[in-house]
Amino acid sequence: MTDIGDSSSSLGPLRRATGRDVRFLVIARILGPVGVNGDVRAQMLTDFPEHFSQLSEVNVGDNLRPYRIVSAKPEGTTVVLKLAGVDDAEAGRALRNHELHIPIDQAIRLPTDQYYWHQVVGLKVRTDEGRELGEVTDVLRTGSNDVYVVGRGSNELLIPAIEDVILTIDPDRGLMIVHLIPGLVDEA
Repeated sequence: MTDIGDSSSSLGPLRRATGRDVRFLVIARILGPVGVNGDVRAQMLTDFPEHFSQLSEVNVGDNLRPYRIVSAKPEGTTVVLKLAGVDDAEAGRALRNHELHIPIDQAIRLPTDQYYWHQVVGLKVRTDEGRELGEVTDVLRTGSNDVYVVGRGSNELLIPAIEDVILTIDPDRGLMIVHLIPGLVDEA
């Protein structure tokens, strides 16, 4: 998620193709097995670790195979999961590097003025003076705030998600309005 003026993150490295609806959000990536009974450790890609204890099922990998969650134990930035049908270390190892997804309707509802990354990627960006800057192509997570990548290649602009810069985010209109503070854009 991104929150104007606050440190935040996303539910994962999700990219939105223009014109396509996002149906699933990435919430974690499996790192590998823990022990011999099929438990797996996953790197959380969410600001809501408590969400794991509320979920009954996750969808795993690109094919979104459903797995029932038997147990979930958050440990720092990771979570140890017992997934039904993953009964030994070999089965857990087979899931290594697979992403865990949830249907978008199971995502935590965000407060006003906070957005998931998939709601930001693809927005057209315009300055408060009417200058078109391009489209948000990616969101970078930093220690203090998210950074929006606008444009591509040599025309790429990095815009910090802070209140002084981001004036409006309007996913319904597909638009972000920004104020370019001094030093943000090379005017040369």
